[in-house]
Amino acid sequence: MSQSEKAIVVETPREFFVDKIGSALKRLRFEPLPASRFYLVGVLERFMFVHNLFPTSEDTGKARRETLAELYFRAQNSPHPKSLDLWRQLADSSLYISGFFGDSLNRKLVDLEYYADMGGVAYAALSSFTNDQETAQMYDEFSTRFPEFVDVLTYISQDAMIQTNGDLLKLYDRYLSTGSRLAEEQLVEKGLLNADLQKSKNSKM
Repeated sequence: MSQSEKAIVVETPREFFVDKIGSALKRLRFEPLPASRFYLVGVLERFMFVHNLFPTSEDTGKARRETLAELYFRAQNSPHPKSLDLWRQLADSSLYISGFFGDSLNRKLVDLEYYADMGGVAYAALSSFTNDQETAQMYDEFSTRFPEFVDVLTYISQDAMIQTNGDLLKLYDRYLSTGSRLAEEQLVEKGLLNADLQKSKNSKM
């Protein structure tokens, strides 16, 4: 491969996250199940898109940050398979926000411990409702070792210097409530909003 060909090789998001998670696990001396490692990569990939972290409301058609209590209530009272989707959204978003925005949560009424409790409960529910034994074991590991998985994401966050430049939860709130182009660009800059999604959206304006 020539030097010019090497220069245009781009690492995919999956490859990037596999590498980052591998480094974090090695640094933290944490050896989760192979299925859990694979699942964690999927969580990071999915939440590159802001609409996956903050789903669109069926009533208004706009993105909204549903509270954990609201998600919990809906998950408990929805029929299958809708309830499984809601438990997964509650579990994964609790994990992701705890890992990437833990410092911000510590300054709020709903703190990091609350997110950890809700995330653990949600993963336990997924484990109990899952028929496949390997998948059930994976969800159980996320439930019982939730703080360790949070540490993995926190390590990745700190390594990328994401937490050191302002309160990103407030940035998300601003983007959702106002559609601020500046907030959107800052989220893209920090890798928390997919750039291709932004281009696609802007091209439709």
